[in-house]
Amino acid sequence: MFGKLLGTSNNNNKKTVDSQTKNNKDKQKKILVINEPIFDLPSYLEIRCTSEFSNNEEKEKYILMLKYLTDDALLIPNSEKSFKSRDQKDRSPLLLEEKAWLTKECIIRYLKATNWNIDQSIDRITQSLAWRREFGINHLGEENGDTVTSDLVAIENESGKQIVMGYDNDGRPILYLKPGRQNTKTSQRQVQHLVFMLERVIDFMPMGQGSLALLIDFKEYPDVPKISGNSKIPPIGIGKEVLHILQTHYPERLGKALLTNIPWLAWSFLKLIHPFIDPVTRNKLVFDEPFNRYVDERQLDCVYGGVLDFKYDHEIYWPKLVEMSKLKRAHYMERFNKFGAVIGLSEYDLRGNHEELKYPPLKVNDT
Repeated sequence: MFGKLLGTSNNNNKKTVDSQTKNNKDKQKKILVINEPIFDLPSYLEIRCTSEFSNNEEKEKYILMLKYLTDDALLIPNSEKSFKSRDQKDRSPLLLEEKAWLTKECIIRYLKATNWNIDQSIDRITQSLAWRREFGINHLGEENGDTVTSDLVAIENESGKQIVMGYDNDGRPILYLKPGRQNTKTSQRQVQHLVFMLERVIDFMPMGQGSLALLIDFKEYPDVPKISGNSKIPPIGIGKEVLHILQTHYPERLGKALLTNIPWLAWSFLKLIHPFIDPVTRNKLVFDEPFNRYVDERQLDCVYGGVLDFKYDHEIYWPKLVEMSKLKRAHYMERFNKFGAVIGLSEYDLRGNHEELKYPPLKVNDT
């Protein structure tokens, strides 16, 4: 009866039900069970490479930075605290891995972060080199001598509170942050863990991409035991330290940060640290929008509207993340040595598979 009143027939209703059932089955077929990182950028995602310099002035400033960094007499402080000190005792020359870190794009990121101010860029990049030494990540991987290792921070990720998995629509590797899966008390090791994971998501950056995406979900997880006397929202001191690290030592690295399920306590925390967040970073924060607006469903956890059925198993995921990252770093360093082991090589060339340089490094007399 209701079908006739609406101008439809029972057959049409049946077709609609059959169509919905088919669509549901098709969606179920698309679900992909996954328990490890996605190694490579899929072919259906493209990266739009932008020009290196907008004008000759920017190029000239880059070359001035290159001249400073390639000076044979350059000595870098061994700690962030002493980077402005004139005392030469706590300084040493650049290591091979530090030269590999000083890519063309790395130098440009520091110039952009200071609005192309040479003096400020030199200070910032020197400070970051000193911090990386002091923090224990200047060797580009534990296999090369980093002291922040996978064994050191493994306990922090046993609950799966940080996950490197997939790429967003702009080809940025994704780092999931899940504060609701916090499994340890506040400590410096939590900061080491975050930096370790930032370095790993950078390992996964594909050719032509220099930024990452953060997907931050504040949802509570009942399967994670509550820690007595410890909030899953970090203290303001830790928050400020993490912000300092991100904004000072990872300039221009954040492409997008999507935040969801934000409780009032997290809002309060965000309000407290808001004054310390620079305007550029604030513009990259997206609150309570569906993740699948920014990430293809084939690269997204089904919890957020994707088709990846991801279940964290520490015994499977953690060794795979460590192994895959190591392979990517080995590839990067092999190509760095192949192309001359000089400062200013392009990340495009270092992360690719082509035989010849696409972007030969500029020289200090290329003006």
